[in-house]
Amino acid sequence: MSTNRVMRAVRLEAPGRPFTLRAVAVPEPGPGMVRLRIGACGICRTELHLRDGGLDLGCRDFTVGHEIAGTIDALGDGVDPHRLGEKAVVYYYRGCGTCHHCRMGETHLCPAPLAQPGFTSDGGYAEYIAVPATHAVPLPGDADLAEAAPLGCAGSTAVHACRMAGIVPGEWIVVNGAGGVGLAVVQVARAAGARVVAVGRGAERLALAREMGAEAVIDAAHEDVGARIRAVTGEGADVVFELVGTEATMRIATAALRRKGRLVLIGYTADSYTVHPVELIVRELKIMGSVGATLQDLHDAVTLFSRGLLRTPVARRLALEEFATGLALTEKGGISGRIVLMPQIAP
Repeated sequence: MSTNRVMRAVRLEAPGRPFTLRAVAVPEPGPGMVRLRIGACGICRTELHLRDGGLDLGCRDFTVGHEIAGTIDALGDGVDPHRLGEKAVVYYYRGCGTCHHCRMGETHLCPAPLAQPGFTSDGGYAEYIAVPATHAVPLPGDADLAEAAPLGCAGSTAVHACRMAGIVPGEWIVVNGAGGVGLAVVQVARAAGARVVAVGRGAERLALAREMGAEAVIDAAHEDVGARIRAVTGEGADVVFELVGTEATMRIATAALRRKGRLVLIGYTADSYTVHPVELIVRELKIMGSVGATLQDLHDAVTLFSRGLLRTPVARRLALEEFATGLALTEKGGISGRIVLMPQIAP
């Protein structure tokens, strides 16, 4: 059901084609759902993959954007009336609810999800969105929505990846890639008691990584990354989080691990990961992938955010109409912090 009101929304019509800004109906929340007036939606590199066809989940003609924060302005039947006016960040997975993974709380691994806002269903590059009430995770009343929005992906992804890695206090952690997710991993790992090395490009971005808690930084544009990691850590890293995903960076990440080290793959390109089994066997290395986050991971990210232990620096705040500019800046790279679209500001 929808109202006769319309709103602005940035739509994917087909992979390989530019996104378009269109007028669509304002959604109405069904039973157990809430509608948010979107205050901010972060721009993630995933949107570039959707636009260019590198990530094609088979859906067409939907609103993109999955790092969504806003204010609840309408309630469906059965929702606590006290939630009206509440600030919230959106959890962007809606599983089938009956499979093994959903029963285990691993909704992000559901093989037949009902909806994924911004991926297969309407997302946050718009003025409003309707989601299940349980998926609108409460924020502090004084939260800056532009800073809170990236928690929906970058922040929760970092919490999930660090949880998978099983970080032990005092371990050396290398974060290869100092973008939005990488900076979040730096902070979550630091909060877990790790010693963190951040690898990135550019003095400004690396200075921000230091500010976020990195004990050491490495400029991949000018330094031998592998040699510097060994110089800082001694034998090597206990965990490397790989967010760049090129053949070269994945090879360096594997070599940078100490014996019994763990490699966590988060970022990806068209490149493949290739390693000889002997390299894994003789050093007892563990290789794992980490995708998205559970609903609990997002709640934990919000808790860290509320305590000041997880910041999400915002580089630019753009109007919804400026989405193409934001995507171009994200694609170019080198931005220190997230670019965020804010539907309520004028272009």
